[in-house]
Amino acid sequence: MPTTETTRSEARERLLTRAGELFYGEGIRAVGVDRLVSEARVTRATFYRHFPSKEDLVLTYLRGADAQVRQRVQAATEGAATAADALRAMATSIGEDLARPGFRGCAFLRAAAEFPDPADAVHREVAAHRAWFVRALEDLFAEVYRDEGPGARPARAARHFLMLRDGAMSAASIDDAGDIGDTFRRGVEGLITVVHVPGTRPHLPV
Repeated sequence: MPTTETTRSEARERLLTRAGELFYGEGIRAVGVDRLVSEARVTRATFYRHFPSKEDLVLTYLRGADAQVRQRVQAATEGAATAADALRAMATSIGEDLARPGFRGCAFLRAAAEFPDPADAVHREVAAHRAWFVRALEDLFAEVYRDEGPGARPARAARHFLMLRDGAMSAASIDDAGDIGDTFRRGVEGLITVVHVPGTRPHLPV
């Protein structure tokens, strides 16, 4: 027989699952508490027992998305023989996402667009995720460029990777996702094989 705690946990998971679907598919501001309560089949009292405000739910949703990205980065890193292969695995995974049914772009970019104020808690959550992601990329590029001397710029390559990813995720909902994914992977391959050195203009593969 389910306990009260189990029932509460199930209600919380239903709220999070449905909120994630609606926030990602329709936008955070477009979905109100009344709709969340109705579609998750919980009472308002249950909602506020788990999440004191809608903002708390939004932050929990974004932290869940952050955890998924971290797991994928960890899996790519641990499953690769080299840092370069880890970056390629990440690029492949992102490219596959672009063609996934229901893909609507990056959840973090979408959230930032709805909450543009840098002082807003949601915006800060997005910024924290992106800062971590860039650091993870920089660590990998530092390993890729380890023997290239002081002229190598792993931080620049990491930001370039993120820029390519952002562009691919934005374009995939408009243009052919398969072509966008291929273009993105070629761009990442260019970052792996062409060291970012000050004063140079790398020619990426076409």
